[in-house]
Amino acid sequence: MFDNVVDLIEKIKPRFDEQPVPGAVLDNLQPELWQRFGTARAKDSREVLLDKLAMARLDVDGVIRPAIAGVLMASSDPRRWLPNAYIQAVAYRGTTVLPQGDDAYQIDAQDITGPLDQQVLAACHFVKKNMRVAASKQTGRRDLPQFDLTAVFEAMVNTVAHRDYSIYGAKIRLRMFADRLELYSPGAIPNTMTVDSLPYRQAARNEAITSLLAKCSITEQDRSITDRSAMMDKRGEGVQIILDLSERLSGVRPSYRLIDESELLLVISGASIKPVSETPL
Repeated sequence: MFDNVVDLIEKIKPRFDEQPVPGAVLDNLQPELWQRFGTARAKDSREVLLDKLAMARLDVDGVIRPAIAGVLMASSDPRRWLPNAYIQAVAYRGTTVLPQGDDAYQIDAQDITGPLDQQVLAACHFVKKNMRVAASKQTGRRDLPQFDLTAVFEAMVNTVAHRDYSIYGAKIRLRMFADRLELYSPGAIPNTMTVDSLPYRQAARNEAITSLLAKCSITEQDRSITDRSAMMDKRGEGVQIILDLSERLSGVRPSYRLIDESELLLVISGASIKPVSETPL
């Protein structure tokens, strides 16, 4: 029935994103954020709906409380309960963070918080604001971006969906340099997957979170970031999209590697373009 003992254990124990949050109450979840996951026909009470969505669970005392997935998707600032649940974004002028004069100067920095879907979009807009853009006049004006925003979007979605939220003090780190983008995701690769198998296999560490992200619609104002209608799909094509679109733009295939078996690093090379001006668009 089960392939191995690990599968059996994972089936029995509650996943981290479905565990109740001590001290949190359902009123801590904002109605406009959790109601978006319901349907017009549903007549469920708040407690029943949140339980069905794995956004609330009974604690050991029989009290229904927001689950990890609940505070991550339906609270204005999940850091109240998970201090590490945010994206630290920094844009550097040069190619290193070492103190080497003006090249090491930070041109922008932002701690990005809020519900996970809003974190994804805010991180993409951070990249869009700070990346270099050139213009081609060969067939009318056409912007030539340093990074493919569709690939950046897929990378950010994968990171917030699959990172390990149980590692205390470990946050997502987004680093932009003059020649590349680095994205650090807390946690090793789940289950038996390897770096080489990422484009070909799926393994959800946080099933409740991935299910909720698949229900998040993309608004018209964010269509400049992605043409997806929803934040996430179940086809598992995200990594392949990141690799193919980024390589098509820059000529360099992105790379994944594990750092100390506790952090996954994605490096995306930027296109070698000469910007119109030194001021990021």
